[in-house]
Amino acid sequence: MAQEKIVQTAGRTQLGEFAPKFAELNDDVLFGEVWSRTDKLGLRDRSLVTVTSLISQGITDNSLVFHLQSAKKNGITRTEIAEIITHIGFYAGWPKAWAAFNLAKGVWAEDATGEDAKATFQREMLFPIGEPNTAYAEYFIGNSYLAPVSREQVSVSNVTFEPRCRNNWHIHRATKGGGQMLIGVAGRGWYQEEGKPAVEILPGTVIHIPANVKHWHGAASDGWFAHLAFEVPGENTSNEWLEPVTDEEYDKLE
Repeated sequence: MAQEKIVQTAGRTQLGEFAPKFAELNDDVLFGEVWSRTDKLGLRDRSLVTVTSLISQGITDNSLVFHLQSAKKNGITRTEIAEIITHIGFYAGWPKAWAAFNLAKGVWAEDATGEDAKATFQREMLFPIGEPNTAYAEYFIGNSYLAPVSREQVSVSNVTFEPRCRNNWHIHRATKGGGQMLIGVAGRGWYQEEGKPAVEILPGTVIHIPANVKHWHGAASDGWFAHLAFEVPGENTSNEWLEPVTDEEYDKLE
C-alpha cells in the first residue's frame, strides 16, 4: 500500500512571511515527510508518541490541542486517552496530567454521549462489541471494535462500527478460494464494490465478497452497526488496504 501523504499548511499560514524556512520545515519535512512515513509507523502510533512527548514536557498550549484532535481522528478513543494520560501522570508528573485532562475533556466531549449510545447498542446485540480495533485503526475512518467469535474451522469475528465509521477500500487477495462473507447483526450499514451501487446491510443481510474484488463496508450515519465477518479459506490469502472512502463518496449514500 502506498504511503499516506500528510498535507500541512499551518507553518506557512502562521509563519510564512516571518519565518519561511521554519514554515517549510514544519509543513514539508515534519508533516510532509516524517508524519507521512505511515509504512514505517502508523498515524495512530505517531499521535500516541507525540501526545506523550508534549504532555511530558508540560506543553499544554494549542499544539497539544491540535495533536489531541489528531489523535482522536487517528483512532484513539475517549477511554484510551484517559488511560494514556493517567499512565503519563505517574512518570511525567500529576500536574501535567491534570492540565492535559482539561484539554482532552473538550476534544472528546461529544464521545460521552457516544459511550452511552454504545452501551445501549450492546444491550440490543447478541454478540459482544469487543475491544477497540487498534491493530487496523489506520485503515478505518472513525472507531471500530473487534470481538473474536470463533477461530476454529473458519475465522469469525463480530465487527462493530460507530456511526459513520467505515473501513478503507480493500481487496481480499487469493489465488484460489478466499474472500469474505458478512452477516448483519444489528443496526444499519453499507457494503459497496467498486463500480457498483452500495448495498444496505440490515440484521440478517448476507453479503458474499469474492476474492480479488475491491470493496468497503461500514456503518450508516444515523447509528451504530455490527456484522459478523467470516474469512473464507483459500490459497495465498492476504488483505490489500487501499485509499479511504471519502466523505463525498460516503455522503452520497444517505
